[in-house]
Amino acid sequence: MRVLPMTEDSFLKQLEPGDASEMFWLIDTNRAYLRQWLPWLDYNTKVEDSAQFIAMTIDQHNNNQGTHYGIWYKGRLAGTLGVHNIDWINKKTSLGYWLGSQFQGRGLMTQAVVTYMDRLIFGSWKLERLTIQAATGNARSRAIPERLGFQLEGVMRRNEFLYDHYVDHAVYSMLRSEWLELRGGKTKLIDKENLVNYDVRSEGGRNF
Repeated sequence: MRVLPMTEDSFLKQLEPGDASEMFWLIDTNRAYLRQWLPWLDYNTKVEDSAQFIAMTIDQHNNNQGTHYGIWYKGRLAGTLGVHNIDWINKKTSLGYWLGSQFQGRGLMTQAVVTYMDRLIFGSWKLERLTIQAATGNARSRAIPERLGFQLEGVMRRNEFLYDHYVDHAVYSMLRSEWLELRGGKTKLIDKENLVNYDVRSEGGRNF
C-alpha cells in the first residue's frame, strides 16, 4: 500500500528516496519548533541525512517491520508517521509521528493516524495492541490518542533525554477489540467531510 487516501487534498505515501529534499525542507523550516519535543534534530542537518533516514525506513519495510509514510497536503510534505518495528509474536507495535507547524490545525495528523490504524495496524497487519508515547508537556501530540479514545496507561518518569533535560512520557494504548468497537467496524469515530471510510474487518493478511 504505497498510497493511502485521506481527503480530497491529503494522502499518505510511503517514504521513498525522492522525498529526501522535501523532507529536509520541512525539517529545516521547523527546526526550532520540532526541537521542543524531538531528539534527533542535530542528526539531520543536510539532505543526505534525510535520505539516510528514508533508506532506513525502506529497509524496515522490506524486513516486514512496519512502514513509514509521508503525510502530503496540497502537494507538499506536511509530516510523517510510522511504527517503531513490529512484535509479530505478541502482535503489538508503537506509533510515532510529527507535523510541520505550518500544517497544524487542519486535522491532518488525526486523519493520518486513523487511516494508518484502519488500513494497516488493525487492518492488514491484524495486530492486537498499539501504543503511543508522548512527553507529558506535549499537548498537541497527546491530543491525538486522547481524541481517538486511547487509554492512558500511566506516566514513564524521566523516560527521554531531550538535549539538556529529561522529560516524562505519557503512555497510551489501544486494543484491536476496542478500536473495532469504537469504529463499529468502519471509520465512524472522526466525522470529517471527505474522510475516507474503511471497513477494518475486510483487510486480510500480514504482508504489506
